[in-house]
Amino acid sequence: MTDPSPARRPPLSVLDLVPVGDGTTAAMALAGSVELARLAERLGYRRLWVAEHHNMPGIASSSPPVLIAHLAASTTTIRVGAGGVMLPNHAALVVAEQFGMLEALHPGRIDLGLGRAPGTDPVTAAALRRSPSLAADDFPEQLRDLFLFFDGAHPQITAVPGRGYRPAVWMLGSSDFSARVAGALGLPFSFAHHFASQNTIAALEIYRQAFRPSSELEQPYAMIGVPVICAETAERARWLSGSSALSFVRLRQGRPTQVPTPEEAAEYVFTPMEREIVRGWTAPLIRGEPDHVRSELEALAQQTGADELMITTIVHGTIDRLRSYELLAQAWNVKPVYPGVPEAAA
Repeated sequence: MTDPSPARRPPLSVLDLVPVGDGTTAAMALAGSVELARLAERLGYRRLWVAEHHNMPGIASSSPPVLIAHLAASTTTIRVGAGGVMLPNHAALVVAEQFGMLEALHPGRIDLGLGRAPGTDPVTAAALRRSPSLAADDFPEQLRDLFLFFDGAHPQITAVPGRGYRPAVWMLGSSDFSARVAGALGLPFSFAHHFASQNTIAALEIYRQAFRPSSELEQPYAMIGVPVICAETAERARWLSGSSALSFVRLRQGRPTQVPTPEEAAEYVFTPMEREIVRGWTAPLIRGEPDHVRSELEALAQQTGADELMITTIVHGTIDRLRSYELLAQAWNVKPVYPGVPEAAA
């Protein structure tokens, strides 16, 4: 594996969706997440996030605060956080108390990424005990209340241990709205390039134009999610990617399942319409052997100007998923992150 002259290589992080492979269990997927967190820390990835999803048999990350507590307790230095918590699903006070507690337990290591989508279908959103009226339109008010709780400025309620234990807050999004909010509030911004790649350049530009320095951040700081499957050969990476392609097709058709095996995906005959779905899904995907993946990521970093790349890898088995992150770290020449990194990057 060659490593030519250094190109622009921003820090790498991990987005763990906790995929549940067909023939396995949620408990096995969660155990794999602990393995991944420890590996990512050892290899030098900057942070590891888990995302809130509901009613999806192939994703076991329905409760980010619970999982973050376990992952943070299973590691020592890597930042751990939510990418994100879907604020419309929760009371701001509950989020402040949960993440204030996480920050109190693991000071300086907790990230709170906030999104305004429900992260699920309407029926499941209703089952989360949130009124249909309390949706994205109320996001600004929820955000205001959340900051009041963290700052101890609410006139009637004290969030314990939220007050005084504010984690690093990020704004997540796949649209112009979230980019503008992140910029106006002076928060770091994480864009969902992994499923909205057609909007990446425009959203990051809007964020940078809208950015106003804050006590959190002096300069804009943008991270993008990137789907990656790295293997010893391009052929194996392509074969492994069949699992997530078939899983995505089923999700789009309203029949989500556990992540199928690559053998099942290889035997599946996609219809012309399904091939179009796969083509859209693979648009942002970077897959192949390590040198190719590194080169494509370098080009993406150059094109977007992203300050950090958050890598998400969905394959059927834990071993292949861990190996993908390991090969990428070697190709990227990742170095361990030590205390004292700039606040904006942490």
